[in-house]
Amino acid sequence: MCGIVGLFLKDKALEPQLGALTNEMLTTMCGRGPDSAGFAVYGDALNDRAKITLQSPNPATDFANLNALISGAIGHAVELRIKSSHAVLTVPKDQLDAAKTALRSQAPSVRIMATGSAIEIYKEVGYPTSVASRFELAKMTGTHAIGHTRMATESAVTTLGSHPFSTGPDQCLVHNGSLSNHNNLRRELRHDGMTFETENDSEVAAAYLTWRMNQGMNLGEALTKSLDDLDGFFTFVVGTKNGFGVLRDPIACKPAVMAETDQYVAFGSEYRALVNLPGIETAKVWEPEPGTVYFWER
Repeated sequence: MCGIVGLFLKDKALEPQLGALTNEMLTTMCGRGPDSAGFAVYGDALNDRAKITLQSPNPATDFANLNALISGAIGHAVELRIKSSHAVLTVPKDQLDAAKTALRSQAPSVRIMATGSAIEIYKEVGYPTSVASRFELAKMTGTHAIGHTRMATESAVTTLGSHPFSTGPDQCLVHNGSLSNHNNLRRELRHDGMTFETENDSEVAAAYLTWRMNQGMNLGEALTKSLDDLDGFFTFVVGTKNGFGVLRDPIACKPAVMAETDQYVAFGSEYRALVNLPGIETAKVWEPEPGTVYFWER
């Protein structure tokens, strides 16, 4: 059992409140996942620069001279913004691959959580309210956000095993459920060049969608195709730079509720995650249909 929340803003006037609204939604899901928590926040996309969200078990040591180390390795100025055990490294967009290579060789204990022009991911072991407070979710702004509270059932309680999972630029996925064919699918995806950091089935789902989008599909098309290729029970909430998608498996045994107004689209594992959103009393509220893709894009 895990808890999922998601908020996709249509009204730009709400963007300063994105973090506060998401924080309140995530707090209601603590009982569904007390082991660890995480969230992805999408801000305005950078034009000529890219962001790399990093995590370290020893941030005081690993982050101390990291900006100078990476700047020297790639020959370009970089910026490093530290937030507890995470940091966001901003680099020239055309130096993203070089910066990732430098991180792996020069700072091997630093983990890459996400890359892209808009996404930042923060996740850690701990009670969800503590994780959200640690990374100041309530103060963050942006266009859309996805959060997860985890109750581990099939893999270890670790930072890397926490959600969201990001396997492609500006992409992330959170999952409630269990996939039965993830081992076979992981082998197939590795054969096609995808890489994995964990044995978590949810990371396989994220990588599958990235693999499909690398073939030219948009998020909605990739989610539709996943109904043919993924076995098990699942509720996915997925983000891209401009998009927000939801999918439940054809049996749909995991709870889910959605709400939509002229200002936003919202998702919660339970309705209580949505009750304090502005205008919820007049929102269209419904339970997502089994085996049906819901997809919004700006």
